[in-house]
Amino acid sequence: MNGFSRLEFSIAWRYLRSRGGSRLLSFISVIAVAGVVVGVSALVVIMGVMSGLQTDLREKILVGSPDVRVLTYGIDLRMAGWREALEQVRAVEGVVDAAPFVVHQGLATSGSSYSEAISVAGIIPGDSGSPQVTSIRDHATVGDFSFVTAAGHRRGAVLGALLASRLNAVPGTVLTLVTASGTLNPMLGVVIPRYKEFEVTGIFETGMYEYDNGYLFVDLDEAQDFAGLDSAVTGIEVRTTDRWAAPDVAAHIDSVMGAEYFTRDWQQQNSSLFRALKLEKFAMAIVLALIIMVAAFNIVSTLTMVVRDKTREIGILKAMGLRAESVRAIFLLQGLFIGVVGTSLGLVLGVGTGLALDRGRLITLDPSVYFIDHLPVQLEPFDIALIALLSVAVAVLATLYPAATAAKLYPIEAIRSE
Repeated sequence: MNGFSRLEFSIAWRYLRSRGGSRLLSFISVIAVAGVVVGVSALVVIMGVMSGLQTDLREKILVGSPDVRVLTYGIDLRMAGWREALEQVRAVEGVVDAAPFVVHQGLATSGSSYSEAISVAGIIPGDSGSPQVTSIRDHATVGDFSFVTAAGHRRGAVLGALLASRLNAVPGTVLTLVTASGTLNPMLGVVIPRYKEFEVTGIFETGMYEYDNGYLFVDLDEAQDFAGLDSAVTGIEVRTTDRWAAPDVAAHIDSVMGAEYFTRDWQQQNSSLFRALKLEKFAMAIVLALIIMVAAFNIVSTLTMVVRDKTREIGILKAMGLRAESVRAIFLLQGLFIGVVGTSLGLVLGVGTGLALDRGRLITLDPSVYFIDHLPVQLEPFDIALIALLSVAVAVLATLYPAATAAKLYPIEAIRSE
């Protein structure tokens, strides 16, 4: 059949709308459309939420975490010949910037008996003209990442907003940092911790709880001294041309560096989190797809009832010469109408709800549990198009059984039907 005739359109529309005593048919047609609307809108919103969570977490994680980290084997996380390694890394294709970094654990106190466990990160100052591998320096709300104190020394510290709040730290506050990796006292057989004072010169806020709650950034040289690394560093952080190309660039770095080095791209550094998000998105898609399947069964039941109610009319039409292909086309058009209308309304409702949730930040979250402070929604055009296509396809497929049943009716038996 090349297309639908005007007669087929007319009959299909007549069977869908209310006609005298057949108001039930109109009602169940509305229910069938409503089932598609609910399924499609729920699927759009949930897929948008899962995509938003992935994107938001990825962007916030990469604020302070580079695309690739180059490290050395060993439990002391110490890279001694980092200058030669840095030149090798910068020469690798796909590497835009690379810089040394130091990460060390310690305690911080602002002069009271209260202390906080922190991660001390040493980076190159923002005003040094050296490459900036991460975007953490763009998130300073107070001060900057130059680490310059009032006395003109680079003994400043920039800490997360939540950490600063708990320590009652503001620019000018002197923090005492303590590390347990000090020197061993041969007489007592204990490690003497090192103490180092820093002046708060800035506060940053990323929206990522892990950074805002427990990170403190200092000058690279001061971090080396605090961690007892002398001239060594923890590793090298790398920014690539495209973060999605980071795994390939990391593999290339592995191939040109010596056996003592290894790499970790941003996905490997947070692999468990992103795997969990992907699995959750897939599981939610399966669950919500079942809603569309329920809507499909509603369509089947709706059209089956239409066939039973209109059996005599179908028999008369076939006796007048209406072909079986036209009868199938009538029910196909009804299913197509339900699918297209339900999908269109569902997309409008789903997209509208998603935009309202995202722009209005209507659902707040506990950042200490979820890492982020609100429920983000990112509506992907590909996901929306796929949902629309599958929804209409399921609605059309749901018409096959009732359409075949109607097409097989014999005119005389159908006309005699009560």
